Amino acid sequence: MSEIKVRAVEPFSAEITVPGDKSISHRSVMFAALSNGVCEVNGFLASEDCLATVNALRALGVNIDFLNEERTSLRVQGVRGQFSAPNGPIDCGNSGTTMRLLSGILAAQPFSTQLTGDESLSRRPMRRIATPLEQMGAKVTGQGEQIMPPLTIQGTADIQAIDYDSPIASAQVKSAVLLAGMQGKGKTSVTEPSLSRDHTERMLKYLLVKLVREGNTISIWGDQVPESRDISVPGDISSAAFWVAATAGFPGSRLLVDNVGMNKTRVGILDALIKMGAQIRERLDESGCEPTGSIEVKGGELQGVEIGGEQIPTLIDEVPILAVAGAMAKGKTVIRDAAELRVKESDRISTVAENLRRMGVHVEEFADGMEITGGAKLQGATIESLGDHRIAMAFAIAGLRAKGETVIRGAECIETSYPGFADEIQQLISNTKS
Repeated sequence: MSEIKVRAVEPFSAEITVPGDKSISHRSVMFAALSNGVCEVNGFLASEDCLATVNALRALGVNIDFLNEERTSLRVQGVRGQFSAPNGPIDCGNSGTTMRLLSGILAAQPFSTQLTGDESLSRRPMRRIATPLEQMGAKVTGQGEQIMPPLTIQGTADIQAIDYDSPIASAQVKSAVLLAGMQGKGKTSVTEPSLSRDHTERMLKYLLVKLVREGNTISIWGDQVPESRDISVPGDISSAAFWVAATAGFPGSRLLVDNVGMNKTRVGILDALIKMGAQIRERLDESGCEPTGSIEVKGGELQGVEIGGEQIPTLIDEVPILAVAGAMAKGKTVIRDAAELRVKESDRISTVAENLRRMGVHVEEFADGMEITGGAKLQGATIESLGDHRIAMAFAIAGLRAKGETVIRGAECIETSYPGFADEIQQLISNTKS
């Protein structure tokens, strides 16, 4: 088990780029594999999660070649949606995105596939995708009432179009249904209670797939094969969020993040920090498949706020670092309507609350969130990541403002989404003294 040791730093000034967007990287290779020819992907995130997607597609007969040593550029030979039955179970590692989106693709394939994962993924519920995919004619079986992995997907070449009213706003559920529907016949629609991230819709449109959004309903037509086109993956706003939050509440600090994804369904963390009083300036370029741009941050004092409702799907992955920002702000920060965090890589509500308490912060935990009393001086502590990369990174950032040493245990999980993060933390510490 690896550790990161962190100590307090003085105000800093930095200009950074962050690794490729994880959500877009997953989709780039999946959709390229579904396409009618060769696609080159640049800016790919060579993390453990995204490499699990690459290996899964290779197991299904897709030729994928890396074009550089960093594995940030690759070439995918599309198979027009006609995959080969794998020789054995497909290991999705820790990646829920791999498992859920791949289930949608496999639902329309005329063979059976078993999808496995690590201990953490094996505790995550898959009923949310099993229910609509079974309505479409596939058979999805797993463990227990919540259908946890390993999953067995018995696909069908005669997948049926449905109108699915999703009980939760989930990009993974929506994507699984749309990917199955694209391979069937007729029009498949998914309606969400609020707008979830729209990377799937944007990329499919970029690959000339016909779909239409009306309010919170997205519809796709069957019998479509994505057109092969090269794809550029921007930097990950979720990775940038750690550094943005670290700077925003640190008077005297400055930060510039360049070439980062600025999709409006993903920038809720910026909106929340601005609501807290953060001095953030954005520059936007919407000429490509995804909006990209730069973020400039000037550190200052933050104020506690209430976050909930339709804001939550736009920052669900960033709640751990938002909670850390709340601990450093004045007053109380209340996070509600985030019960989805209970079934992430860890129970993020419980884990965040426990680790903040270890650092001397008063936290009241709710079923769907927490109330954080900010303003107290953070104390260094030993933090258990529980194998959750966002917990590990959020509390490494907290350690930069804490008295004494903070030790992040189980830090190897960070490799699932942000290779190089630990080195960047250590470089920042070595460049400043407190």
